[in-house]
Amino acid sequence: MKCSQATFAILLSAVASSAWATPCDALKEQIDAKIKTHNVKAYALVVVPAAEVKDQKVLGSCEAGSKKIVYKRE
Repeated sequence: MKCSQATFAILLSAVASSAWATPCDALKEQIDAKIKTHNVKAYALVVVPAAEVKDQKVLGSCEAGSKKIVYKRE
């Protein structure tokens, strides 16, 4: 099943309020759980330095914005 941009917007807004105070691993787990509720399969969430984000879908920010959680289809 493919997820639309609207689904990602909902997921992002759901975790945005806690993104700054949450460690990357905990935030990644929260996002992963929300994606799984939409029956999405074959994806990966990767924590990368903010400077390395190019054209990826960013689903969260952590460590005071220095790192981003990006979504990759597999």
